[in-house]
Amino acid sequence: MDRPMTNGNRTSPAAKRDFSPDGKYFPTPNGLPNPTQDQILQIQKAAFGTLPNGPPPAKVSEEGLTNLRLLALNELFEVAFFTELIHNVTNKVHGYDLGHGHNYVLDSLKAIQSQEELHALNVNGALKKFNAGPIEPCRYSFPVTDFQSAINLAATFTDLVLGTLQDVNFIFAQNGDAGLVRGVSSVLGNEAEQEGFYHVLQSKRPTTLPFLTTSVRDFAFTALQSFFIPGSCPNIGTIKLKTFAPLNVLTTGIKPVTQSLKFSFSLSKSGGSDWESFRIVYINQQNLPVVKKLQNVDVKGDVVTFHADFPFDEFTMNGLTIAAVVKGDGPFPTAAAVADVAIFGPGLIEV
Repeated sequence: MDRPMTNGNRTSPAAKRDFSPDGKYFPTPNGLPNPTQDQILQIQKAAFGTLPNGPPPAKVSEEGLTNLRLLALNELFEVAFFTELIHNVTNKVHGYDLGHGHNYVLDSLKAIQSQEELHALNVNGALKKFNAGPIEPCRYSFPVTDFQSAINLAATFTDLVLGTLQDVNFIFAQNGDAGLVRGVSSVLGNEAEQEGFYHVLQSKRPTTLPFLTTSVRDFAFTALQSFFIPGSCPNIGTIKLKTFAPLNVLTTGIKPVTQSLKFSFSLSKSGGSDWESFRIVYINQQNLPVVKKLQNVDVKGDVVTFHADFPFDEFTMNGLTIAAVVKGDGPFPTAAAVADVAIFGPGLIEV
């Protein structure tokens, strides 16, 4: 897959190429994924806090291990992303010179990066303690060429993380892994603080929604892979989650109004052309998923484009909306029920 976690706009990541032409980010200058104890002490100092020093639970379920593996995959991705962003801001690469406030933003990003490094060390450390083996880094490609596009992307993937951590905690609770909920909840709070910072950098309100949009692990697992260079993840196969075919959101600059949005997907991955049985489903906030028909379906070669109503006003669909194409009318009681039958997704819409 080669698609961004944004509204379908992919641009050549020119600024990135000077930093990591081959997409290799690890080991980092401070030793991740396997820093020395002295390096860990330096990371903690830069993160303004420490790794948890209490013992992990005595056991973990198989679903709990899947949770930890997905979290590790995401944390390593975030470390790579912020390593590149800080390099570009530090060196004032074209498009990354922020003028007034440059040093404040850079200091804040360095703290975020160090905190993500501790997140990665913590979750991979838990996998080691459970004799499950740590998740190893991939090689990455980020579709950003300036500071604003980088922050827009950071805000989008952080929104998805905030939704996914809800699912992770729910699955821990379902499977008797209560001992892991508190630590993940503390990370959820840290990610929410980050998201408020990104909103301010985008001249948005720090807080978006009273109840943040939920997600499920399969959507996050699929979205993450859009940033991985194919074949570069040594042990991603240990993460037993589904990968959906891409759903591209073609409408850009989406405003907070009811409107028709344009999407596309691959005909060869659709399993047929019975468009009347296909539906697009929107997941927003903690509400029941919204189901809409595909309209104006057009096929050119292997690309299927269509429009669908986006009922913003009826449901006040601010913040992140996760879109997926399914076969069947629903209704769907939960986001997990959508993922169970999804063919294409996730399409990530930010309003």
